[in-house]
Amino acid sequence: QVQLIESGGGLVQAGGSLRLSCAASGRSFSAYNMGWFRQAPGKEREFVAHITRSGDSTNYADSLEDRFAMSRDNAKNTVYLQMNSLKPEDTAVYYCAAARYGAPSIYTRSYDYWGQGTQVTVSS
Repeated sequence: QVQLIESGGGLVQAGGSLRLSCAASGRSFSAYNMGWFRQAPGKEREFVAHITRSGDSTNYADSLEDRFAMSRDNAKNTVYLQMNSLKPEDTAVYYCAAARYGAPSIYTRSYDYWGQGTQVTVSS
């Protein structure tokens, strides 16, 4: 069992930056591939980024790779999402998720545990 708690969301002006954190409780955090997803009002939850168990490889949604960076610190049981040059269309609730088995995935169905989400609002 893994519990995930996101933090770091808030209101920021377009062009600004935010760093989201996701703290995991439970054992064997390094055994989980981790992902970030987001959901805007009226839209489906979409993939943002994922990272391997060791943190040696990341993958991003095509439109976000040049502005977002995901990392993890297994000693702190935490994953991060650095978001730069934010745009109003980045406004959404951001969720972190953990997957115990398989390769890192862009699909929500691949993840076993989810956090409660943190709101990111980008004003124009």
